[in-house]
Amino acid sequence: MIKVKNVTPLSEKKIYILFSDGTEKIIDIKPFIKRNNISSKLMNDNYFRKVFVEDGGGIAWPNGFDFCPVYLYENEFNLK
Repeated sequence: MIKVKNVTPLSEKKIYILFSDGTEKIIDIKPFIKRNNISSKLMNDNYFRKVFVEDGGGIAWPNGFDFCPVYLYENEFNLK
C-alpha cells in the first residue's frame, strides 16, 4: 500500500510529498480550503506549516483535517 514518507509545507499553500515508492509530488492545497469548516485554519500560514505524516501514511494537521495517501497519489493535481 502506498504511503507518504515525507511532507514539507511550501509557500502559497502548496506541499511537497515523497511517497513510499519514491514518487514526488507538489500539490496545491488551496482548492481544499473552505471558509467556516475544519479546513479554514489552514488559511493561517503558521498553522498550515504544522502538516505532518500520520501513522497510517496520510497527511494531517493538528485539528484533524487530513488526506488519504492513495487519494494524494492517484489524483492528477501534481504541480511538479
